[in-house]
Amino acid sequence: KLDQVLNITPDDPDTLNFKANIAQAEGDLPRASALLAPLHPGADAPAALEAQVYQAILERNPGPIIPRLKQILAKPDPAMGYFNGELRFWLGWAQEVAGDHAAAQESWRQARSELEPFLKEQPENYSLIGDLALTNLGLGDKAAAFKLIEREIAAVPIEKDALDGPAPTEILGRVAAQTGEPDRAIAALQKLLPTPYESALIGGSVPLTPALLRLDPMFDPLRNDPRFQKLCEGK
Repeated sequence: KLDQVLNITPDDPDTLNFKANIAQAEGDLPRASALLAPLHPGADAPAALEAQVYQAILERNPGPIIPRLKQILAKPDPAMGYFNGELRFWLGWAQEVAGDHAAAQESWRQARSELEPFLKEQPENYSLIGDLALTNLGLGDKAAAFKLIEREIAAVPIEKDALDGPAPTEILGRVAAQTGEPDRAIAALQKLLPTPYESALIGGSVPLTPALLRLDPMFDPLRNDPRFQKLCEGK
């Protein structure tokens, strides 16, 4: 069906972005790169923009996209709401992967200050809560990150939302992996991988996959764990 849509509207950004998300989830970074290359999204297309940033992070080469993110965030559009703070989280992650720890910390501090006011207005917005959990993770505030994850799980229970409900478990896996809690991380990922759901972080309605576990730097602390290696063996 997607190919049929592409034949009708070959340059449709949403379709290209969706196909790129799938290629990323399959671990086919060259294909994802080719699909994303023609896109020039601004802040008004956060899904495509984040897909390009994630691509750069998966390729471990985020340097080139950082100036573009900075340029977009230099004049944030208030109409985009909390997405500006979300994009700033991505900027911080790109900077961290690029090795600029100080810049990442500054971006994450700013992201937190931008996201927190929206949480007062949207206390049940689980995507926003997840953004804040990952931002606090970046800032080294483990306790705040785990507290936010608990809040996110309460906001979107799996029993009520099978599609988005597992997303907080992904955030839990990411935070646990980064904070020296491999058992919690592995347990979360073991629960998550067999589940069809929409990822908390990756756009395009794709879940976290074994291929993404192999590529995503957030899971680097787990690389030597045989349990994690087994999870990465799947397709």
